[in-house]
Amino acid sequence: MYALKHRPPLQDAPIEAATRRLHAALDALSDALERRSETDRHQEALLAQLHAMGNDRARLAAELDLAKADAGEVEEVGREIIRRLDVAMSTIRDVLAIHGG
Repeated sequence: MYALKHRPPLQDAPIEAATRRLHAALDALSDALERRSETDRHQEALLAQLHAMGNDRARLAAELDLAKADAGEVEEVGREIIRRLDVAMSTIRDVLAIHGG
């Protein structure tokens, strides 16, 4: 027991230095984790925006397809109207020619 009581005290400097290095490393790790977490949140926000843009693009493509179909129908109706007007004008000319108009 005497040997334990009279042993010279352990030097605190290496332990304190190691403790400081450990705390510095833990602080650096904590900072890195916070930066990574912020990066992940930013990436998730970008992915959400990208997903929303994809949905908008699909919706707009469907609307464009409908508009093209409607335009095709309008064009077809327009051609039919022109055809009927041509027939009507021809009939009127024929009637006027027959009846001296």
